[in-house]
Amino acid sequence: MEIETVEIGRPKEDINDEEDGHQREGTVWSATAHCITAVIGSGILALSWSVAQLGWILGPPVLLVFAAITYYTSTLLADCYRSPHPITGSRNRTYMAVVRSYLGPKDVFMCAIAQYANLWGAMISYTLTASISMMSVTRSNCYHERGQTAKCTTNGNLFMVMFGAAQIVLSQLPNMEKITWLSVMAATMSFAYSIISLCLCLFKWFSNHGDVQGTPFGIMASHAVGLSPALKTWNAFQALGNIAFAYTFAEVMIEIQDTLRSPPSENVIMKKANLYGIGTTTIFYLSIGCVGYAAFGNNTPGNILTGFYEPFWLVDLAHICIVIHLLGAYQVFAQPIFATIERNIVSKWPEATFINNVYTVRLPLTKGGCLSFNLSKLLIRSIFIVLTTLVSMLLPFFNAIMGLLGASSFWALTVYIPVTMCIVQRKIGRGSLRWIMLQSLSGFCFFVSFLAAVGSVAGIIDSLKGAKPFHIEY
Repeated sequence: MEIETVEIGRPKEDINDEEDGHQREGTVWSATAHCITAVIGSGILALSWSVAQLGWILGPPVLLVFAAITYYTSTLLADCYRSPHPITGSRNRTYMAVVRSYLGPKDVFMCAIAQYANLWGAMISYTLTASISMMSVTRSNCYHERGQTAKCTTNGNLFMVMFGAAQIVLSQLPNMEKITWLSVMAATMSFAYSIISLCLCLFKWFSNHGDVQGTPFGIMASHAVGLSPALKTWNAFQALGNIAFAYTFAEVMIEIQDTLRSPPSENVIMKKANLYGIGTTTIFYLSIGCVGYAAFGNNTPGNILTGFYEPFWLVDLAHICIVIHLLGAYQVFAQPIFATIERNIVSKWPEATFINNVYTVRLPLTKGGCLSFNLSKLLIRSIFIVLTTLVSMLLPFFNAIMGLLGASSFWALTVYIPVTMCIVQRKIGRGSLRWIMLQSLSGFCFFVSFLAAVGSVAGIIDSLKGAKPFHIEY
């Protein structure tokens, strides 16, 4: 019996509705929005500091090198979405499913630890960063009213609770496809605060008569900065890692690709989205990293926005944009965790009414408006977000730990696993030129991750000295 086909080797009914009955509506533009939301985080504001550690000779080239590495490995990963063939194979809806299709149990186990630790770590980091931005608005207004010599400190616990409450509401959106509007809004906000930061840096640079600050090899080779040689070395390692991790989004890329409708093939669409997303990100990274360093030189602050207090309304707007962006980025990282937990629960209790029943509530003051929800999703997702918020409050120095998690997950998720799966999928022979090149790339990135991990451990040790649980001040 012949099957009508619309694409080589693929049945018509396989295009959007697989055996799982999942309807896919994503396009290259929705995928690009998801990519930008996942890649551009508030970490962009620390890139000027990272460039300052490495200087003009190393800083900008490192940004470009890791952009190229991330794009290349993302194309390898996109081809593995279907297995064993990138076009005619079966779908793998999650990163874990892809790894399970190509690699052995040891790699699956390593992937599970790295992926979910990094996803959850990102959620905690975003909670902390959002609270710091909200505290910055409060402090900026205080300085504007009382002067910059006033004591304007505030505690971030209330802001963390507010951010967590907002995430409980947003988490009730069913899946990755249903948060496209949120990703578009978040991507817009990331452009907004990046442009504001860039404009503020340009203004400061012009106020210095256009003189380019900084040195060829940055703080690590400077004798004028009052830092010990060891601390300069740790900071340089951490800066190298920060730049590498700033591009990382492999842990959610397969979930983004699973939202795409075809034809054309999902891997073709995803490669375009990766190019647009990473290309856009790189332009912003280079602009802010280099202009910020040109403006502040070796005195570049860790967060470029903290170098400005006026005009206070513009600085406040930038921080508000950060918070809105993190509201969306949080969900991009949370949805894969929710999906995995809920799939496991459904597989164990497929007939439970508590899990399967959907309830509808009519919304007042609307014409036929209604809200649908599932009690199990409401409970499970709310508990997980409450736990995440509590951990954020308990570990106010978690950004240092996040650097350590990122150090391991960058090499494991972004480089090692895509490279290894590419070798298996394309049957690349051991010892061949391409095998040597791929393994060399993996080895180089492992070395970078190791250096970044060393710098992050030093940061954790330093942070532990003054850390207080449930206490974050700014």
